[in-house]
Amino acid sequence: MKSILLVGGGGHCQSCIDVIEEAKTFQIVGVVQPYASSEPILGYPVIGSDADLPKLLSATKSALITVGQIKTPQVRIRLFELLKQLNAELPVVISSRAYCSKHSEIGEGSIVMHGAIVNARAKLGSNCILNSQALLEHDVKIDDHCHISTGSRVNGGVTIGKGSFVGSGAVIKEGVRLGENVIIGAGQVVLRDLPNGTVVKNAN
Repeated sequence: MKSILLVGGGGHCQSCIDVIEEAKTFQIVGVVQPYASSEPILGYPVIGSDADLPKLLSATKSALITVGQIKTPQVRIRLFELLKQLNAELPVVISSRAYCSKHSEIGEGSIVMHGAIVNARAKLGSNCILNSQALLEHDVKIDDHCHISTGSRVNGGVTIGKGSFVGSGAVIKEGVRLGENVIIGAGQVVLRDLPNGTVVKNAN
């Protein structure tokens, strides 16, 4: 079983740990986060901070970014670029309880979580989160550094630009095109194209 480092603690890290343990594809060495003195996360030790990554990656080449993404993708982008500079291997992590069509494509460093579905000819970019029970229908194209959150429905032929966030339970109508850094709040229904930087959410 291949060893892997988790980069970033917190709630999303815990969910990633559960996916990795269930799939039994990787052995988690430990967690890397800003404060190396932190308590273990679900039994896995915090073994260093970002500054320790060059040394840690010399022993364990594979890493997964386990920082969450809601308001901004910038932390995940920074860590992705850092890991690429350090020549880390950024594997795709897929839950054993997810379904990914053999005709789909998933970029490096992305995670597909429990109950998620990736249908035929869908493309999920690099360093993305496809969260629990989210759906990518046929011919969907999700660019890099996006988070498609829990229970969201991205219908056929939708295109979503780099760094965007789709909140829990949101529905994107078929064929809609979303620009880069778009934020769709929880439960929203999107029926038309949206330009870069658009924020759609409830007033309250």
